[in-house]
Amino acid sequence: MKKIRVLVIDDSALMRKLLVEFLSEDPQIEVVGTAPDPIIARDKIKVLNPDVLTLDIEMPRMDGLTFLENLMRLRPMPVVMVSSLTERGAEVTLQALELGAVDFVTKPKIDLEAGLREYAHDLILKVKAAASARIRVLSPNTRPAPSGSAHAAAPAPLPALRRGLFRTTERIIAVGASTGGTEAIKDVLAMMPADAPAILITQHIPAAFSGPFAARMDRSSAMSVCEARDGQQIVPGHVYIAPGDWHLSLARDGARYVCRLDQAPPQNRHRPSVDVLFRSVAHHAGANAVGAVLTGMGDDGARGLLAMREAGARTLVQDEASSVVWGMPGAAFKLGAAEQICELSHIAESLLAFCGAQAA
Repeated sequence: MKKIRVLVIDDSALMRKLLVEFLSEDPQIEVVGTAPDPIIARDKIKVLNPDVLTLDIEMPRMDGLTFLENLMRLRPMPVVMVSSLTERGAEVTLQALELGAVDFVTKPKIDLEAGLREYAHDLILKVKAAASARIRVLSPNTRPAPSGSAHAAAPAPLPALRRGLFRTTERIIAVGASTGGTEAIKDVLAMMPADAPAILITQHIPAAFSGPFAARMDRSSAMSVCEARDGQQIVPGHVYIAPGDWHLSLARDGARYVCRLDQAPPQNRHRPSVDVLFRSVAHHAGANAVGAVLTGMGDDGARGLLAMREAGARTLVQDEASSVVWGMPGAAFKLGAAEQICELSHIAESLLAFCGAQAA
């Protein structure tokens, strides 16, 4: 079997050493070289022809974002970003994903041995997924939106032809995603009208990143997007994103839907878990719900989506051609959980159509 050739780019000698050690543990991966900055990396890419890059964000001579933007225009290839667990690190990482990076890992806590083993496992999985991921090629006019500004190029929301219908029903849309999901979710929300049914989202994301991610989605959508709070009432026109390290569930409080957050053990290795959200939606909303699994690695959400479909909900998954990684949607499709497969650009329309069809 051909090994995955990886080039590690990081200005820290210690980080380069750790990343090389972690990746070299897997027999399917070969670290073909390292580079302390993007200038040296540029030359090594030409000589070594790697399959995947790991790329630090803050480096001397050229920052990681500038290098990534140039790379994705001139020589698109899979990139896994290495980010710090800070608000600044989160903002820049989300910009990197918008520019075409496949995924990211945060810098490991070097003093925790058990944590390092888990980190090595995650890093290997993400590099392997990146090697077979579909790379989004940037158009000449594509630039990441600066933090704090609106998306100038966001698609116009779909016409709210059924505005009265949406306002007088209690439809719930539940969405799950992982690898590639930050951009897929942005594309879906950008097409939603301001008074669309309430949307609950579980995206696999660290705790420090979910707040900036929700703020970024709010700037991209006519709907009001926030990080979910425990006990928060769920109302149309609003989007509730699971906070990192917390499961998000749907619950009933009398006649109202509310958000519930908890830190029960991870499911499918994830907290938040898509399955936790979907099962709660199946239980409390049943046929009044619509579920969607977007791009992502693994199979989280497949069994939960099946539970939703069995409870009478309408269900769909993103198609393979438009997914960065067709792990989660593919698993749900193979399980028989999806009644429809949709290209990313049609998912918002299909979700709204499902809500309208149910309300008729």
